[in-house]
Amino acid sequence: MADEELHETDEQSAANVSDATTSNDGTNDDGYDIPMDEVEAVLNATADKSTLTPQMQRMMKRQAENTKRVEESIKSAKSNPGWFVPVFCAFMIIGLVWAVVYYLTGSYPIPGIGAWNLAIGGALIMVGFLMTMWWR
Repeated sequence: MADEELHETDEQSAANVSDATTSNDGTNDDGYDIPMDEVEAVLNATADKSTLTPQMQRMMKRQAENTKRVEESIKSAKSNPGWFVPVFCAFMIIGLVWAVVYYLTGSYPIPGIGAWNLAIGGALIMVGFLMTMWWR
């Protein structure tokens, strides 16, 4: 019901657009007979509520509700601790260095396990990449 009051029919909108006149001071550019200064005051919540039309009061109330909802969602957003990013970067770099050292030496970093050095390097890299999925 409130939406019906706020929105005009297509025919009324077309008539308003065709009859709208733009003033030189920029107060009535859209044909809705609401000065832009009033709209900006409502959106910034600086307008006197007693002098506003019911439509402007509803718009101001909706703007306040939206602002409150956005602020609550920002407060509820969780972030990772400061050590998280350096740890997953370290895992990826150590895994890369591990694999490169094995390729260059053929036996190190752990002699005697052979190609399992590549598996260890790959596992370290994968742990780093898996940690990136939990990064916020």
